Amino acid sequence: MNIVCVEPLGMSAERFEMLRREFSAKGHTFSYYMDRNEAPKALAERMGEAEAAVISNIKLPAEVLRQCPKLKYLSVAFTGLDHIDLAYCEAHGIAVQNAAGYSTTAVSELAVGLMIDVLRRVTALDSDLRRGGDRGAFLGRELRGKTVGVVGTGAIGIAVIRLLKAFGCRVAAYSRSRREEVEALCATYTDLDSLMRESDIVTLHVPLNSETKHLIDRRRIGLMKPSAILINTARGGVVDSEALAEALRERRIAGAGIDVYEQEPPLPAEHPLLGAPNCVCAPHVGYATREAFDIRADIVFDHVRQYIENH
Repeated sequence: MNIVCVEPLGMSAERFEMLRREFSAKGHTFSYYMDRNEAPKALAERMGEAEAAVISNIKLPAEVLRQCPKLKYLSVAFTGLDHIDLAYCEAHGIAVQNAAGYSTTAVSELAVGLMIDVLRRVTALDSDLRRGGDRGAFLGRELRGKTVGVVGTGAIGIAVIRLLKAFGCRVAAYSRSRREEVEALCATYTDLDSLMRESDIVTLHVPLNSETKHLIDRRRIGLMKPSAILINTARGGVVDSEALAEALRERRIAGAGIDVYEQEPPLPAEHPLLGAPNCVCAPHVGYATREAFDIRADIVFDHVRQYIENH
């Protein structure tokens, strides 16, 4: 089988060479690239002869997949799959497997970190201090005692709830299905509108699909308390960015911490959230830790091994 890893995945050349020797010893061809090139032409050239390919969150449309006639398997080094044309894959018998769970700790820690950053304005005050400023009359707010609404109670949502409980928060939860593990943590399930009204902090942990696109729209943002903040480490399309920026500018909510957008960074200078007040914007780093990348590499290449064994 011809296996191609189209990008470095944060791995060393030494580790790739170990994989090449492993696959070669079993009669397979393994090639890899130590640079990330998102251009469709480059992707098609790299994957053109591949039977199995490894890729992370680089957009993979039908125009590229059509140029990979031998491709039968994609091991995706990412949790979401909305960047891949899954309809094309299904129609042409290309199996697609994600790397669920590798970034659970990383994303949950960032979500809580963004909460603290927004409540204490760490990022903004750092800039003020470097310009010669001081605290002035600023008073931050503590996480302890806050009601946090967790939207989505999958693995990451549950990990966030565990951290919030350690901070002494009350937790309200919303999900399509209830999980006993969540209720055992003394989190209370409620409907989404009630959660938006009652929470001091709303944190999002749902996938992006037809049901969740703009789940947090202008109407639901309008339900939030003026003192509330919104955290999004899920998918950018879950939130109406224009409506969120407008609410921040008009001081109808107190702040936001955002790590995901409708497109991958870099963002255009005119993106509405970049100019919104008290909005901490990170360049999609929730999943990006050394520990998570090591786990991810283990998962994606274990998936390749399993696919080979089964085919």
